Amino acid sequence: MRFDRACGTLVHPTSFPSDFGIGDLGSAAYAFIRFLEHTHQSIWQILPLGPTGYGNSPYASYSAFAGNTYLISPDILLGKGLLTNGEVDPLRIPTRTIADYDSAYAIKDTLFDIASKRFYDGMTAETKAAFDAFQAENAYWLPDYARFMAGLLANGKQPWNLWDKKTLGKKKLQPEIDRQLFLQFEFFSQWEALKRYANERGVKVVGDIPIFVDHNSSDVWSHPEYFEVDAKGNRVKVAGVPPDYFSSTGQLWGNPLYKWKVLEHDGYSWWIERFRQMFRMFDLIRVDHFRGFDAYWEVDAKARTAEHGRWVKGPGMRLFDTILRELGDIPVIAEDLGVITPSVVALRDRFGFPGMKILQFSFTDNQANAFLPHNYHTANCVVYTGTHDNDTTIGWYRAAPDMERHRVREYTRTDGGTIHWELIRLGMMSVADQAIFPLQDFMGLGTEHRMNFPGTTENNWLWRYTPDMLGAIHAEQIRHLVHLSNRNPRLRMTDANLVELAAEDP
Repeated sequence: MRFDRACGTLVHPTSFPSDFGIGDLGSAAYAFIRFLEHTHQSIWQILPLGPTGYGNSPYASYSAFAGNTYLISPDILLGKGLLTNGEVDPLRIPTRTIADYDSAYAIKDTLFDIASKRFYDGMTAETKAAFDAFQAENAYWLPDYARFMAGLLANGKQPWNLWDKKTLGKKKLQPEIDRQLFLQFEFFSQWEALKRYANERGVKVVGDIPIFVDHNSSDVWSHPEYFEVDAKGNRVKVAGVPPDYFSSTGQLWGNPLYKWKVLEHDGYSWWIERFRQMFRMFDLIRVDHFRGFDAYWEVDAKARTAEHGRWVKGPGMRLFDTILRELGDIPVIAEDLGVITPSVVALRDRFGFPGMKILQFSFTDNQANAFLPHNYHTANCVVYTGTHDNDTTIGWYRAAPDMERHRVREYTRTDGGTIHWELIRLGMMSVADQAIFPLQDFMGLGTEHRMNFPGTTENNWLWRYTPDMLGAIHAEQIRHLVHLSNRNPRLRMTDANLVELAAEDP
């Protein structure tokens, strides 16, 4: 399906300012939505919102359905009467430009224990009705997830196939199960309020759905029959990608692969429920590693790199035909980067999913490069300067080979002194229906503010900004580009406002 011509910003909630170590769904999130509204942007793209496991990565989650409860705002709990100032204020810490996950987890676990007990002790009939309705609506995944998390914590977060069965008695786990149920209820309450606030201001939220799930997750624990694990729960075949732009040895992700024949026999019910959940949470979904639905890289679980694997045919059209029959139109952006074959293109285009164009990839060779705006063969695509996996645009430019730097200067007819704005302008003026830019590029930040280094497992997902950094962005320049490129769905360009636009020209 086609989307309106629009533009927006990519930033994950953990990057927001807050007093608790990482960003959350509190006041800074609402301030960011107002920034989008003020600059006439209409898209907010985020990374996966699931509960994070290894390395704090949004792409390594304990559940494909649940929310990351560490994004819960203690200040909102304070406003609901579930915490007091005396409990919250002593735990506040200053916002830094690097996330402090360890402090965030310690602070929030302390506060969540208090809030959970107060929630159950003070539950009114109205709250109970809402809580019961939430559990009923999420019955497909919520009970399993709460039990899994209770078992996980009782076993020191070891993989579920190594758990001590003596720790899994219902009486022992019930207090933690109740706590997990409350936290999911509160997460979705805060998230839905924030999304509603965004939608009321003309901002759509683009979520992110990783194609694979983590081995140590509620999904594999509760449905091992759908995954390539043995009778003891050990991984047999795992996911990755062969050597590519990011890594000479490929990327060994380690996620257990799907048993697609079993899933097909079951009518793809797990995938239908997964997409249903995502469309409750987001207005659009970026499907990560889209090519894996056409063919995926299979690696033996004992391998140490992803170099020696094989391509295996995926479910392709059968899966998406089934999802469409069950859910109707599905607003999806296909992450179609990397080595893309004609069959991947055919799958993407069969359903009209827009693909992705990365401007930082545009200047590596000749003028036939498919990422250069003059080569976009359709407007049904999304252009980015870079994504969370790329360097910031300033960092990329500084590290690029001389020939790439020369080509980008020629293409933009500039000296490269404000390269981040030049690529933003290039994306805005392209035919792509959507243009989305990392917040770091609007801020003009360098490599030290990068979010992720693909193929590595440490020192990622750390970037944050402070309130003054958001306020320092050149808002007038963004508004000018939005209007000039006709990317505000609420304000399409007319002869009357061309005069106003000329007056705003920075």
